[in-house]
Amino acid sequence: MKERYSTASKIFTVVFILICLIWIIPIFEVLTNSFKSNGAINLDAFALPDSESFVGFDNYAKGMTFGNYPFLKSVGFSVFITVASVALILLFTSMSAWYIARVASGFAKFFYYLCLFSMIVPFQMVMFTLTFTADSLKLNTPWTIPIVYLGFGAGLAIFMFLGFIKSLPLEIEEAAAIDGCNAVQTFFLVVLPMLKPTLISVGILETMWVWNDYLLPYLVLDRTKYMTIPIHVQYLKGSYGSVDLGATMAVIMLSIIPIIVLYILCQKHIIKGVAAGAVKG
Repeated sequence: MKERYSTASKIFTVVFILICLIWIIPIFEVLTNSFKSNGAINLDAFALPDSESFVGFDNYAKGMTFGNYPFLKSVGFSVFITVASVALILLFTSMSAWYIARVASGFAKFFYYLCLFSMIVPFQMVMFTLTFTADSLKLNTPWTIPIVYLGFGAGLAIFMFLGFIKSLPLEIEEAAAIDGCNAVQTFFLVVLPMLKPTLISVGILETMWVWNDYLLPYLVLDRTKYMTIPIHVQYLKGSYGSVDLGATMAVIMLSIIPIIVLYILCQKHIIKGVAAGAVKG
């Protein structure tokens, strides 16, 4: 029996290693191509840089200065939108999940099912009306688009928070009420600190989504004034639609490095938060 489990374990290990390689290869190709000349990439994108095709960090310098829109400005907008959106999502969805878990009312259940329904609605069904609505409500700036992200990110966040909150002992909150805490104090002083594993997990998942999102900012923002990194990459074109692949690969690499580093540093918290939220459904 032990030999059977040992063989199965080795097979699963090999399979998982192959899956990891499949995921790593595209990132490796982007990295190697960011150091190659544009002609070498067009000739053979899968070849490693050699003495003739290697251009050093020229592609990175070109990508950051290409066109009339500075790359660092796009980075600033991406950072602000990501931080603001994730902060709004974590705050309001954790409070909503706590309300749903502790208030046994028809409205709470209806609101929860409405959030779950929002997870299965394809974005393509609402993107055209979203553009008109965002323009009408003046949500087409980096300072207001986090509100739009809050609406689209609430479903998954509430679902994860609710599973974890249901596993928390109600006696702790009752003790806080006996000590004189009102509902707001109970949430921020008692409940919120206990939500740390799920807060980190949801925060990382939402950060990866908002940081890499292209379609929503492209539809909502005024692209003549505001560009996030994914939009900036799309506009790395020359005359007649020509694309400098080397500069594009360099900018893509600069955009994915922060999120990869964040995920590697916090991956154990993601697993812990998902497992904690799965204790009770």
